[in-house]
Amino acid sequence: MERSVLITGSAGGIGAAAVRHFHNQGWATYATDRREVAPDIEAVRFFPSDVSDPESVETLFSWLGGHTGALHALVNNAAIQISKPIAEMGVEEWDRTMASNLRSVFLTARSGYGLLKAAGQAAIVNVSSVHAVATSTGIAAYAASKGGMLALTKAMAIEFAGDQIRVNAVLPGAVDTEMLRSGLGRGHVAGDSVESRLNDLGARTVMGRVGKPDEIASAIYFLADKEQSSFMTGNTLVVDGGATARLSTE
Repeated sequence: MERSVLITGSAGGIGAAAVRHFHNQGWATYATDRREVAPDIEAVRFFPSDVSDPESVETLFSWLGGHTGALHALVNNAAIQISKPIAEMGVEEWDRTMASNLRSVFLTARSGYGLLKAAGQAAIVNVSSVHAVATSTGIAAYAASKGGMLALTKAMAIEFAGDQIRVNAVLPGAVDTEMLRSGLGRGHVAGDSVESRLNDLGARTVMGRVGKPDEIASAIYFLADKEQSSFMTGNTLVVDGGATARLSTE
């Protein structure tokens, strides 16, 4: 049976890399993003949706059910990042972050449950962040949403285990994406170029560089593939170039 996967946030750097990776591995690949930017792979089916919105998610899975009777993997990658100090963040901005990054995971799991169960053996991979376990200033809403995702991952793993649905999370560190580049103003000198800020960030990582979207896509695939991670559920896989291994006092 051809395996199928749905990847949310497919227009972003990690999402697009994941779409390519699953497609190259022979999976029937379905993609969604609130931005109507379809993947540049003809065989990938794309449906625009806002996975933070309940009605939009129901419409998405109704569409998906018309194409496949089973879903072998769900990759929850959609996210936004608002870089603001807590004292300056509006309630609407906080709520929008929680809806996009956390409520979306609940909504897709709830709506996709039937298709995942029908696969016999399936996996949910939630794309969290190292900010769930160690964070910095000006990014509280994002960190809180990604921390909540870890708790939700464990709860989903327990509830879905009887249906042979594994649930894990991948925690990327600094990865060269549009989201990272747009948030590089935090902790850097005003006037520095984006490239210099990116190089500085990489130099402060144990491996001396930032990650590549394809490297995170490989980790996502590992957690989704029943042949590679069949005895993993409720767990986290940190892919951060060693960033969380170093003491902040060193």
